[in-house]
Amino acid sequence: MNRPTTLLLLATLALAACTTVPPTNVHQPMSARPASRGEVIAANGGIFQAGAVRPLFEDRRARYVGDTLTINITENTSASSKANTKTERTGNINASVGPVTGLPVKSLQGLGVTASDTNNFEGKGNAAANNVFTGSLTVTVIEVLPNGNLIVSGEKQVGIGYGQEYIRLSGVVNPLFITSANAISSGQVADARIEYKESGVISEAQVMGWLARFFLNVMPF
Repeated sequence: MNRPTTLLLLATLALAACTTVPPTNVHQPMSARPASRGEVIAANGGIFQAGAVRPLFEDRRARYVGDTLTINITENTSASSKANTKTERTGNINASVGPVTGLPVKSLQGLGVTASDTNNFEGKGNAAANNVFTGSLTVTVIEVLPNGNLIVSGEKQVGIGYGQEYIRLSGVVNPLFITSANAISSGQVADARIEYKESGVISEAQVMGWLARFFLNVMPF
């Protein structure tokens, strides 16, 4: 075996051995470090701290880059479509030869011709989809928009056996919707992108091989 073939084989085995992370389309990055807020003022009291950024009795809600926020995922979508089409067309033609006199075609006298045509078409279609996704995910504020809205993004990885599960979420949050428990429902997240993907042996078994996909794309029938 020559050197190029050996290198190609080793590269193929290395790629096959790697655990690939499913691609995502949520807002990046998944997390962000809080920005520096300047020099901290020394404490000047036993209860009131002049250097505290937030008042003592203020709700601890997400406000700045790097703050965390809990998203309660309660997605329940249902859609259905039904179509019914029926067409029918019928045609009849009757022709006959009446009495013939003085012509050499008397043998055709009394001959009748009948033709009929019937065309029926009936089509029905039904489609239904139901999706339920519940859970919770804590995300990080990655950007604060000029109007005060928060762009949040986060990911949770769960390893089960030989597989990995990825739950990702991103979107725009209005701080007015955040509860006192620093949580918000996923239905109140604008531009929400919610993903549940997995990688491992089970997910790979459900994917068609690349060579089979190639022939499926080029076959004309």
